[in-house]
Amino acid sequence: MAAKDWHKNFIDGFRLSAPYIHAHRGRTFVIVFGGEAVADPLFSGLVHDIALLHSLGIRLVLVHGARPQIETRLKARGVRLEYVGGLRITGDAALECVKEAVGTVRVEIEALLSMGLANTPMAGARIGASSGNFVTARPLGIRDGIDYCHTGEVRRIDAAAIQRHLDDRRIVLLSALGYSPTGEVFNISAEDVATAAATELQADKLVLITEGPELRDSQRRPLSQLSLTEASALLQSRRRLPEDTTRQLEHAVYACRHGVGRIHLVSRRKDGALLLELFTRDGSGTLITAEIYEGLRQAVIEDVGGILELIKPLEEEGILVKRSRELLEMEIDHFLVTERDGTIIACAALYPGERGHHAELACLAVHPDYRNQGRGDALLEAIEDKAARTGVETLFVLTTRTAHWFRERGFAPGDIGQLPGRKKDLYNYQRKSRVYLKTLG
Repeated sequence: MAAKDWHKNFIDGFRLSAPYIHAHRGRTFVIVFGGEAVADPLFSGLVHDIALLHSLGIRLVLVHGARPQIETRLKARGVRLEYVGGLRITGDAALECVKEAVGTVRVEIEALLSMGLANTPMAGARIGASSGNFVTARPLGIRDGIDYCHTGEVRRIDAAAIQRHLDDRRIVLLSALGYSPTGEVFNISAEDVATAAATELQADKLVLITEGPELRDSQRRPLSQLSLTEASALLQSRRRLPEDTTRQLEHAVYACRHGVGRIHLVSRRKDGALLLELFTRDGSGTLITAEIYEGLRQAVIEDVGGILELIKPLEEEGILVKRSRELLEMEIDHFLVTERDGTIIACAALYPGERGHHAELACLAVHPDYRNQGRGDALLEAIEDKAARTGVETLFVLTTRTAHWFRERGFAPGDIGQLPGRKKDLYNYQRKSRVYLKTLG
């Protein structure tokens, strides 16, 4: 790639990330990853990305697992692994291995967070990390006749203590261990700890760094976002999902239902996936949220800037008639917009005629990144529905470049004489726009 192109791509990307940098500053994110990530020689890359989040003012709680490290120690000591219902039975010998492995992993993470070598992404980072007995646990006990020994579950998260460390600009590090008021130590799931911490802290995001393949739909297309309802339906469907994926979706749904704004499933195997997910509009993983991530709605005055940015390239090409900010502000009630994660990616306007039987469809625009995905059709359908509900019988459009698109959707060629009186008088003969009409109902 030529230096000029590289510079332009960098500048464009950096500018596009700016809204997310502003939005994330001061927010609390809980990020959980397994011991597999820590064991990977490329783990330092993930730590560098985490350090960048911290430098941008994001309050971070990191939760780590240690499964492969625990299993290595168990095998070395000849201790048999026992699982029932997906849960490890942690006996006395296994608990010693768990404590050793968790302690070693925590130290490795703290060491990487402390790195500040010149010519590395960590140069000058000066990150403080805090860990401790923030997690109170209780034993699973005996279930269906099985004694789970030192395997436990989260009882309470000391959210107040964690908040104090976050207020001091420190990263809080939580392990897959919990402690009881009687001084016992319990082996618990890292994902359970992360979900409990996110809900207790009312975190803005819970990020699950995944080991398995990305989540796809039945046509093998990546699922970039799911509503809470869709995620719940997927869990209840007959579709067979990998065990890890099912467990992560269950945690995501629970967190979403208990006040966590957004949950992200992000693959560890894609370099920079965490940054792509958090600082680009389309991300790189799967977002699960109870909020409306993308939706079609009536435009409001605050949308004027976004609409102007969307239509400006089309105006410069002569595809759309130029509109000033003042005109848009006066006519904003005529517009519908499609918003995706705070950005206007499509719009259209409906201008009623003088007598109400005719109306004009105007300023239909879709961002280049989101064309040929049905958004134009959705806007057209919404405009037609709005027109029909107000008694409009005929919808007309003036176009110079997209005649075929409208013809494919039921518009028929017309002439200037078929336009309503005032629109006929204002027709721009220099543009030579073609007239197309569609009968509604």
